[in-house]
Amino acid sequence: MRTTEIHHHSTLWHTLTRQTWVLAAVGMALLAGCGGTTDVPDPNGESEKQSLITDDSAGKQLRIAVIPKGLSHQFWLTIKAGAEAAAKEGGAKILWQGPAKETEVEKQINIVQDMINSKVDALVLAACDQQALIPMVKKARDAGIPVITIDSGIASNLALSFVATDNVAGAKMAANTLAELIGKSGKVGLIPFIKGAATSNMREEGFLEGIAAFPDIEVSATLYCQSDVAKAMEVTQDMLTRDADLKGIFATNEPAAIGAAQAIKSAGKQDQVMVVAFDAAEEEITALKSGALKALIVQNPYRMGYLGVEAALRSIAGMTIEKRIDTGVTVVTMDNFNDAKIQKLLYPLEQKRD
Repeated sequence: MRTTEIHHHSTLWHTLTRQTWVLAAVGMALLAGCGGTTDVPDPNGESEKQSLITDDSAGKQLRIAVIPKGLSHQFWLTIKAGAEAAAKEGGAKILWQGPAKETEVEKQINIVQDMINSKVDALVLAACDQQALIPMVKKARDAGIPVITIDSGIASNLALSFVATDNVAGAKMAANTLAELIGKSGKVGLIPFIKGAATSNMREEGFLEGIAAFPDIEVSATLYCQSDVAKAMEVTQDMLTRDADLKGIFATNEPAAIGAAQAIKSAGKQDQVMVVAFDAAEEEITALKSGALKALIVQNPYRMGYLGVEAALRSIAGMTIEKRIDTGVTVVTMDNFNDAKIQKLLYPLEQKRD
């Protein structure tokens, strides 16, 4: 069902107050999706949906604060695109602000506080730290501001919904993939990003659980990269130096993957050390093509941003939202790289492919 199929009864709208009009319009837009947690528009196509809140006379435009863990990585920019698409369809405005680096927990806390002070209508948050952001989420809820967490949640049920990849399951898939690549035996290394960040913790946990099913595989090193490419190169080099017979590495996010691939390539060990990595930034795709990475565990950040904002709008409109929304994960190798569905997943914003 499209929003263009919704028939407005002018006499009804004229009897609504300005704020009620806004909430009703949002609700109608979201109901038009008929189960919006699965109906995400194709980011490569033009959406046919129309904003229902465009007339200034209808009331104040809803403001949704979307606060990522960082700003520089392609993953977050794709989340932003999805968030903006959902906001446009709901007639809302996105306030996009986050720390420059994923390690800047205090800066993210200050940003959330500023958004609460400015009385935004909802918060969509990827928490830099699962413990440190709990008081801020509580403060937002106490102020009547609904909070949706995306990608990285908090160690509390205060958020109305958590929209993210099943990171434990995705990391188990990485473990199985890496095990197959190395013949189910040998030493492997693990590169999480930030200890205390929920996503990093879950991927570390999932990988260790998954690899435990292979008794002949030993995790010989677990070194954190702090979501920094240079640090990831450094820890990969340390692994290669420590274990000359290292057979594989799981890099748990974009900077970890890029740094590991660069270190492996510099050492001339692309055929000796198999690297499986989370995410699908342009540099990761290039590394996959070159053989520096052997497999990508690909999330759907566009969908994550879209569904996060959609959940926020549904909450504002007083609609029911799911407590946990799984955005899915896919294993990509050169064997399935050219499949049409894989290409759409890898290039959600129609980036140049060559």
